[in-house]
Amino acid sequence: MDFLINYGFFLAKTVTIVIAILVVIAAIVALKAKAKAALEMGSLDIQSLNEKYDELADAMNECTLTKAEKKAKKKNTKNKKTDEKSKRLFVLRFDGDIKASGVDALRESITAILLSASQEDEVLLCLESGGGMVPHYGLAASQLQRIRNANIALTVAIDKIAASGGYMMACVANQIIAAPFAIIGSIGVVAQLPNFHRLLKKNDIDFEQITAGEYKRTLTLFGENTKEGREKLQSEINDTHALFKSFVGMHRPEVVIDNIATGEHWYATQCLERKLVDSIQTSDDYLLSKKTSHQLFEVNYKVKQSLLKRFNFLARQLFLG
Repeated sequence: MDFLINYGFFLAKTVTIVIAILVVIAAIVALKAKAKAALEMGSLDIQSLNEKYDELADAMNECTLTKAEKKAKKKNTKNKKTDEKSKRLFVLRFDGDIKASGVDALRESITAILLSASQEDEVLLCLESGGGMVPHYGLAASQLQRIRNANIALTVAIDKIAASGGYMMACVANQIIAAPFAIIGSIGVVAQLPNFHRLLKKNDIDFEQITAGEYKRTLTLFGENTKEGREKLQSEINDTHALFKSFVGMHRPEVVIDNIATGEHWYATQCLERKLVDSIQTSDDYLLSKKTSHQLFEVNYKVKQSLLKRFNFLARQLFLG
């Protein structure tokens, strides 16, 4: 009987310890998950550009006006009635790489704007991109289409370049403005890769590739490419180009699509007659023209990266630098 009692106490202690350990482990896992989620979450940064411009003007006036001019300006400002601007202009910025990696931040920024904006408001996207992968830029263009679907005016400003996938995004807008020497166009598709088959063959190195499906692979890096594979890839490139042309033609019906979908690019001043842009103007001039009639807000969703991604980014910067 004493043995059973002692064994019961021992078993109860053991179970208690095991449960306590499991609770501690569960708490640690939950904290790690919460920390990871917090790390991966981003933050929305909103800046009033009206205030920024006012501060710039005040700084310039402080240094350039005489005392009498400052006094008169201060008096005029004091007596002037402040009109509340009912219209808002939300400013987005997109600097696109080959993978359009900024699309996640763009998506969140647009979602935030759509939760607040009315049809009286406007969105200005300052776009810079030389293009990249079709699915990635297709998604970026679809995010901009959300603004159009909400019946909110969308303007795209191109100060430097919006070519290929960049122009796929730009053409969604109600209007496109561009700086005079901005590069526009390149409505074409390209696929290229090296082939090391002859090098491997020369060094008696075999390469084997097993596929299921006639066209699972068309051209390869190491295998011997075939006429059929080249023809299939060319057919896929042509299909993608046709979709690109159709997309641009749908959003810019005024363009003669066969004249501009040659893969060429032009400067913005040359694009006016081709109907690829609507006016020659920098994003800075456009914003200043809206300053008195709109409240200007720059919206930027900052995606927080993991420590590993931050380390990799810094390592690449050091290596490239």
